[in-house]
Amino acid sequence: MMTPSEFLAALRAAPGYAQQIVHQVTLPARPAVYRALASPLPALLQERLHQLGIAQLWSHQAEAVDAARRGEHVIVATSTASGKSLCYHLPVIEALLADPSTRALYLFPTKALAQDQLRALRRLAPECRAATFDGDTPLPDRRQVRERAQIILTNPDMLHLGILPAHASWGPFFRHLRFVVIDEAHSYRGVFGSHVANVLRRLRRICAAAGSRPVFLATSATIGNPGEHLERLVGEPATVVAADGSPHGPRQLVFWNPPLLGEALAGCRSANAEAAALLAALVRARLRTIVFTRTRKLAELVAVYARERLRRDGDLADRIAVYRAGYLPAERREIERRLFNGELLAVVATTALELGIDVGDLTAAVLTGYPGSVASTWQQAGRAGRGEDESLVVLIGLDNPLDQYLMRHPDHLLTAPREHAWINPENPTILASHLLCAAHELPLGAEDLALFGEGLLGALGSLAAAGYLRQQGDYWFPTAIVSAPARAVNIRAGSEEPVTLLVGGQPLETVEATLAPLQLHPGAVYLHQGESYLVETLDLAARLARARPVDLPYYTVADEQTDLRIQHVSQTRPAGRTTAFLGEVAIRSQVVGFKRKRIFSEEVLSREPLALPPQQFTTAACWWTLPATLRAPLERQGGEFAGGLHAAEHACIGLLPLFALCDRRDIGGVSTPLHPDTGLPTIFIYDGHPGGVGIAERGYAELEALWTTTLQVLRDCPCQDGCPSCIQSPKCGNLNATLDKHAATWLLEWLLGEQAER
Repeated sequence: MMTPSEFLAALRAAPGYAQQIVHQVTLPARPAVYRALASPLPALLQERLHQLGIAQLWSHQAEAVDAARRGEHVIVATSTASGKSLCYHLPVIEALLADPSTRALYLFPTKALAQDQLRALRRLAPECRAATFDGDTPLPDRRQVRERAQIILTNPDMLHLGILPAHASWGPFFRHLRFVVIDEAHSYRGVFGSHVANVLRRLRRICAAAGSRPVFLATSATIGNPGEHLERLVGEPATVVAADGSPHGPRQLVFWNPPLLGEALAGCRSANAEAAALLAALVRARLRTIVFTRTRKLAELVAVYARERLRRDGDLADRIAVYRAGYLPAERREIERRLFNGELLAVVATTALELGIDVGDLTAAVLTGYPGSVASTWQQAGRAGRGEDESLVVLIGLDNPLDQYLMRHPDHLLTAPREHAWINPENPTILASHLLCAAHELPLGAEDLALFGEGLLGALGSLAAAGYLRQQGDYWFPTAIVSAPARAVNIRAGSEEPVTLLVGGQPLETVEATLAPLQLHPGAVYLHQGESYLVETLDLAARLARARPVDLPYYTVADEQTDLRIQHVSQTRPAGRTTAFLGEVAIRSQVVGFKRKRIFSEEVLSREPLALPPQQFTTAACWWTLPATLRAPLERQGGEFAGGLHAAEHACIGLLPLFALCDRRDIGGVSTPLHPDTGLPTIFIYDGHPGGVGIAERGYAELEALWTTTLQVLRDCPCQDGCPSCIQSPKCGNLNATLDKHAATWLLEWLLGEQAER
């Protein structure tokens, strides 16, 4: 079997190589750093560690265990494969051995992680009674788990829906609850994280009423604000353990930029096709590989492309699987088993495998596009090289401003600090929904102000005015119209229950309600494990879509149009030569059509109209205005004013993830030469989630830096008149019509004082 260095050398010499490697760096191996605990572990636990091949603890593990012993909340923010799970297993098991009445609650963002850690727990402490309690737990078993288990492994969804509302039957568990583990805490950000923060506050209320005050032990990727993030999640300060003592082998980090198409420089060759070609080559070299993609559809497409390339290579095409959210549990478990056992040589995944599920030793990680943050990049890269052997990480640049910026400035990824994780527990929509749940669990009072923040009183008043709460003395109670409020709150999406896709009357998978119009509209081609299904009907009210198997040479992309109105302005400040605004806006979006695109070439075959119901929500936005007097001097130079605004909006949105821990899909934008609420040319950037989760605030604070970086991208891009690498957007409702790269450059220069108004 080749080493990664040998593979890269062979790749450079291959006939199809077209100078795609634009930068390569060898990250050196790192030796282990060990540290002794302040006092030894129990002899039984030490013996178990020795049996598992662990003779000493790495420094961060010992530091975390000692802090947990002191009763401090702890967050461990170290690299992938650094043994973070021992940081919480050891203090929990030690406490259980000393006092069998102790209870611990482990929270994982996915069921797969819970199952993975249950196996690890049983190897480390078989005498401890540990069990999962989630949606897959059979109803007859749930009472026994609740009453007998010392460690319960679950997820925030079950805590929210099945445990907290039934807290009366969990009395002994909450009374003796000493530890709450929050694994992969960095995944709780944005809307999901804001919901989870409120679920954890509800948990603390229940524990206080039962007479316990558990210690929170969290693990995280190496984000920029681990202590602040856990404090916002839990509501109390924490000790940060970030000095990583784990070893790793040398790593080859490659920046791979697909070649430009044609002499017109109208964009790059498909990154998906490049990922598939790389995957096929890695599989032929027997290098066990994980390929990350940005969406479910792209995961399926890359697998299709790679299998097509391997169809003459024996059974190699069958040794690639797709792993992503939406699959039914049994299918996911089977893929995990085959990957761990080595039956599979490669897996194409969404971020579902970015987290720490043990999938065995992998040699290579291929990232199809920048994951949206430095933290996520290193988290995905860390899935390869789980030992001290050499590993390979390839970052393939997509045809968008952010990826192309990194292809031209790779040092940003190598030197930039990790981004901050942003949540907003006091998002009015999210807070109100959880206050209703909390009141259903225990009456709300003034003492809850410390838990839920200053928004508590206003939210209580709004809920009372809507008839959901009533005040009696110093406390607030749910009214008779409130029944099981937790069921109405989807903490994953900030919206309604998901849409189920049926094929032949049987469920194939589920899709978030907000994404259903984009992915399950009539005429959509939906991909599942490389198989195509044509969607025939979508019933949003019934949360059902129906499809049939097809064999088609194309896939589909929805077109969406957006209208925006300002509700109120909360902040203003000078920014460059204009004024920046932050406030609340009302968004109305509608899927108005879709494109059919040929598989492999991605040629647009046709555009089809649709008339789906519009979606409406209120969210946070930042925006800035420009003088209408700029139109004349710009047009005298041959520029198109509206096209410049539109292009600047696209490019700024594409680069905002450099400054906020978010995904490009979490952000929307609108630009217009005359907005009715400002009376001026205006560019808006808004959070794509109801109520906002802090992305717009970050853009507002970093606006000048965002403009500067965007201007640099426009100047560096080698295209003549604009391409997907600088100003075109796959989400554009106008199909990227009316875009002017040169006018956008001129407008950004004016904003930054580099262009005179003349």
